[in-house]
Amino acid sequence: MPNTPPPPATTTTEPEIVPATPSPATPLPDATPPTPPASAEEKAPKDEPRPKSADRLAAIDLSLLRTNDLQILYFDPAQTYLIPHVGRSAENALAFHKKMFDWKPWDRVTILLKDFSDYGNAAARSSPNNAVLLDVAPLSQTYETFSPGERFFTLTNHELTHVATMDVSDTHDLGWRAFLHGKPMPVQEHPETILYNYLATPRVNVPRWYLEGSAVFMETWMAGGLGRAQGGYDEMVFRAHARDHAPLYSPLGLESKGITNDFQVGVNDYLYGTRFYSYLALIYGPDKVIDWLKRDPGSAGYYATQFRKVFGKSLDTAWHEWTIYEQGFQQKNLDTLAKYPLTPVTHLTKRGLGSVSRTFYDPKTNSLIGAFRYPGVLAFVGTLSLDTGKIRKLTGIKGAMLYSVTSLAYDPDSRTAYYTEDNYAFRDVLSVNVDTGQRKVLLRDARIGELVVDLKDKSIWGLRHQDGFATLVRIPPPYAGFNQIHTFDYGQTPFDLDISPDGTMISASLGEINGDQSVRVWKTADLLAGDTPTDVAKLELPPSTPESFVFAPDGQTLYGSAYYTGVSNIFKFDIPSQKWQVVSNASTGFFRPIPQPDGSLIVYEFTGQGFTPSRIQPASTDDLGTIQFLGAQVAATHPEVKSWGVGSPAKVPLDALTTGTGKYIPEKERKLDAMYPFLTGYKQHVAVGYHFTFEDPLQFKQLNLNLSVSPFNDMPTAQRFHADVEYQTLDWKFRYWHNLADFYDLFGPVERSRKGDAISIGWKKTKIYDPPRTLDLFADAAAYTGLEDLPGAQNIPGPSKLLSFQAGARYSNATQSLGAVDHEKGRGWELVLSGDYGNSSFFPKIEAGFNIGTPLPWHNSSLWLYGYGGLAGGKRDDPLSEFYFGSYRNNYVDDRAVKRYRELESFPGFQIDEIEARSFVKAIGEWNLPPLRFAGIGTPSFYVSSARPALFVGVLATQQADRQKITYETVGGQLDFNFTVALRLPMTFSVGAASGFVEGHYRKTEVLASLKIL
Repeated sequence: MPNTPPPPATTTTEPEIVPATPSPATPLPDATPPTPPASAEEKAPKDEPRPKSADRLAAIDLSLLRTNDLQILYFDPAQTYLIPHVGRSAENALAFHKKMFDWKPWDRVTILLKDFSDYGNAAARSSPNNAVLLDVAPLSQTYETFSPGERFFTLTNHELTHVATMDVSDTHDLGWRAFLHGKPMPVQEHPETILYNYLATPRVNVPRWYLEGSAVFMETWMAGGLGRAQGGYDEMVFRAHARDHAPLYSPLGLESKGITNDFQVGVNDYLYGTRFYSYLALIYGPDKVIDWLKRDPGSAGYYATQFRKVFGKSLDTAWHEWTIYEQGFQQKNLDTLAKYPLTPVTHLTKRGLGSVSRTFYDPKTNSLIGAFRYPGVLAFVGTLSLDTGKIRKLTGIKGAMLYSVTSLAYDPDSRTAYYTEDNYAFRDVLSVNVDTGQRKVLLRDARIGELVVDLKDKSIWGLRHQDGFATLVRIPPPYAGFNQIHTFDYGQTPFDLDISPDGTMISASLGEINGDQSVRVWKTADLLAGDTPTDVAKLELPPSTPESFVFAPDGQTLYGSAYYTGVSNIFKFDIPSQKWQVVSNASTGFFRPIPQPDGSLIVYEFTGQGFTPSRIQPASTDDLGTIQFLGAQVAATHPEVKSWGVGSPAKVPLDALTTGTGKYIPEKERKLDAMYPFLTGYKQHVAVGYHFTFEDPLQFKQLNLNLSVSPFNDMPTAQRFHADVEYQTLDWKFRYWHNLADFYDLFGPVERSRKGDAISIGWKKTKIYDPPRTLDLFADAAAYTGLEDLPGAQNIPGPSKLLSFQAGARYSNATQSLGAVDHEKGRGWELVLSGDYGNSSFFPKIEAGFNIGTPLPWHNSSLWLYGYGGLAGGKRDDPLSEFYFGSYRNNYVDDRAVKRYRELESFPGFQIDEIEARSFVKAIGEWNLPPLRFAGIGTPSFYVSSARPALFVGVLATQQADRQKITYETVGGQLDFNFTVALRLPMTFSVGAASGFVEGHYRKTEVLASLKIL
């Protein structure tokens, strides 16, 4: 094979990127614990991840740059250097999308830069406003699953495709937006918003593959052909389907099962969506694809109806035709590859292992040491016996990554594996002994990954991501701190580190700002001396990314992989001569080579079940077949896509476009964002009203008004008017209500509506945010007047005037494996102190609870125990001095937790508030059985994805007000059908039954039927 790149895709050139560059970070001395940057202590917007050490924002300190079409929010000074480049990239993409889709943005696009994760990501929305969230950290390049180009250029092209295709509108949509004064997003409190959201933004209500497929397709051609629509990984996935005769999902099966049971989960939406769009462009032309995405006069709001209008056939028919075409297309690629002898492969396990980390061979036990993540099992570090194929779990991994699982290094002398947790937050560095399983936390929030051990001095080297930069660091024993060795320029992203056996050289794959990728070899002595890295050797295999290169035992040879021919094969690189050769010919792809003493290589072959550990005999190969890329065929057949390149953002005159700079002040940014009519319930009677939302673009501070009346019954005049006013910030909530109404009271038996007036103030502060581990402190106080029933007990009369307060803490740490519907392992606790003042007396209470769960060997099955206890004080003959229990407490239509039998006040088999207790102890044992998955029940806009069965048994020991002790029991089960409406909105229909017993004597059986909204 010639030592030149083949032409699997259209030739592309990344646009010139000229971002400002700050000075390198200051190295830390040895044994100094790492500290996050100043910006990391700021707070993310509501519902967004943030660093586990960060508290909720006491004061928002965001700076902004504003143009007519967008505003960029950022943390100054850490992110200031990025703003010119991000602004130009966003304006560049906006101009393209406005022209391509005939799009007139409804509102200015808000872009928030954040550094709350060690790996880059992004998100977009167009309801209730146009917004994009961008991480500044480098993106993972593992297996070329993301475009190798400059990240903000790629991300703004991609995310603004989302905003454009969701926000596009015709006169019909604009009329509804004017009536609703915005684009209401679906909210549980007012289910009517599901309809309003569709009327105002019909193209928000589309499957995720529609959104991600279109964004990847556009991102690729906006970059001149550089992107995942011409990606080697994407081709490999579908080539593996053809080779292994694995059927492709239908549109319905993809959303109902393909993104839950497959090891790639939601990435399947990107993969399938991108291929379908490329197929449509190839067969029907790119202009038809754009016509489908646009919202021209006469177009249909519903995406599938518009598809038929544009393509003249149903979407399901076209999808089926694509799957047939795809199988034939990939079979031709397989036949081309098979013209040359394929490398014989010996699989070392009976099935694929989903995602795998870098692994190491242990000759002492003839096993592989690594991290694994596949459906039904929580991600873990473990060993894989090459004698038996059995896997032994050493320790779980919190915050595992999708493809690389964790960054893992190994020291054979101490028998210690080093790995990272919280890989999508601020990474921790930990160790585990591979013989004993003893685990130790070394560095918290270090933000260090890509670990490798220098076997000579036992130091650990790694890469630290902070403020958009990558820094090479060294962690000396005893691993209490680190040295920053070298900070790379912005746009340079090293990854896949390795160190030679003698410790004299270090290698890394290095991505450049212009998209170039290479393997570099440097001298460790030069790096330790503070010199700029000087290449000892350099390997380039354009247009591919050489990755996972590791030193052979001789210390002069590197083995790694690259999609040089469009297929990932293993390459051998001789450092002294800087010559390379291909030593495999794969039909799908080989990855992560491990040189063996006998000259063989352990590699991971891609199959339909993920990456499968295998053994091959490397042999120099002069000729290999090159595959055809579907994207390249699109460009060859329809060369107009080559003209879609948006060019360099450097040409954008950002200074001339800038209309303002300064600080982001939520109070000044707040405006009326939505208003709409709604139905609600008061004492199980219908009331009608109007809702108003005032909020800033990031929803830091929000004011909600609900005003309604009850005109359809003989309600007393004083109770006909209802008001509910709520103002909330990130930590505080202030509320006033008059004759409280609630939509779900229309679907009893649980009533939340109350006569009278109330004013309350609530506070919540997150002390630990280390997902899934969280600790929240909270306090609430309320004053009521005109009450008929207790606020928390609908069947218990209460005093007309009441003062209440509570304060407490709640801890949770629960997780689940791929394919699970509910949490499978974890623990949690809560402690609440409360008190009521009414009837001229004070009534204190204390209650506590805990839960603990463990997975069973049966995949996606677990056992849980929920325990509670409480004690009340005050006058014994007053209803304020007792706790109240009974019933499932699910309404026929509800918005609260599906499995409410887990909660303190619930006790199925008895009436609501039937059981009274001055003090109590309660325990609920639960067995969650594996969910049943469905792939074809329903339509894309309404489908059932799974059925989740659970059995439970409970006991409640009480002491009554008269000091009598009574024990109650419950035995029951619940079956939850999880389904999706409006293509993306989750709902659950539950059925169940439970029998109640008093002192072992049968009391009654309660039947449950409940629909949970969102």
